[in-house]
Amino acid sequence: MSSEKESPYFLFEQGKKLLEEGHPAQAAMVLEKAREDFPKKGSILEVLGRAYYTYGRYDEAALRFEEAVEVDPTNDYAHYCLGRCYLKLKRKSEAGKHFKLAWNLKPCEMYRQEALRFGAVFNRPYPGPAETEFDQNRDPENF
Repeated sequence: MSSEKESPYFLFEQGKKLLEEGHPAQAAMVLEKAREDFPKKGSILEVLGRAYYTYGRYDEAALRFEEAVEVDPTNDYAHYCLGRCYLKLKRKSEAGKHFKLAWNLKPCEMYRQEALRFGAVFNRPYPGPAETEFDQNRDPENF
C-alpha cells in the first residue's frame, strides 16, 4: 500500500501548491503521477492543464483540457482554458467555439469578451457583472 505522500490526493495538493508557488514544470511532474491513478479526474486534469499552459507546453495543456471537457462537458473554465490553448496553437476558430461555450455555461465578462473577439453572436442578453461573479484566482493569466 502506498504512503500518504504518494496518494493521489496528496500529489494533487502538492501539484497545486507548486503551481501557485511558480513551479509549473515540477507541478506537472507531480500531477502526472496523480493522473496515473485517476486519469479521468477533472480536477487533476484542469490543474495539470494549467501547469502545462504556464510552462509553455500548449499542446500538452490543450490535451489535458480536452480530456477535462470530455469528462465534464459543463466545466466552463476548462472550455475557457482550452480556448486559450487553441489561441496559442493558432487554432482560432476552435478557440472561439470554446470561448462561446464557456460563456453559455457561465456568463461572465471575461468569457464574453473572448467570445465576442471571435464573432460570437449571443441569443440572450448579458446579465451584467453583478449577476455573474468570476473567481479571479482561476484566471489563466494568474496561473
